[in-house]
Amino acid sequence: MSFYDVMTRILEVFYQHRGKTLGLLSGFLISILLLTVGFLKTFFIVGCCLIGFFIGRKIDNHEDFRDLIDRILPPHD
Repeated sequence: MSFYDVMTRILEVFYQHRGKTLGLLSGFLISILLLTVGFLKTFFIVGCCLIGFFIGRKIDNHEDFRDLIDRILPPHD
């Protein structure tokens, strides 16, 4: 079995079970962070990643970033 065949099979399994695979990898990463840096630092890292994810999703969807900021911090008149 060649390297190409193995990678093709891994990608097929990933696409069929994407949610399970990403959940498994995220749980593994969070557990490693908890063991190495502690709860509060891990909580901070996960929080920053989630904020980055939501900002990136807004950018990918071509939504106006200023609208998001105005909803979070309304302008003062």
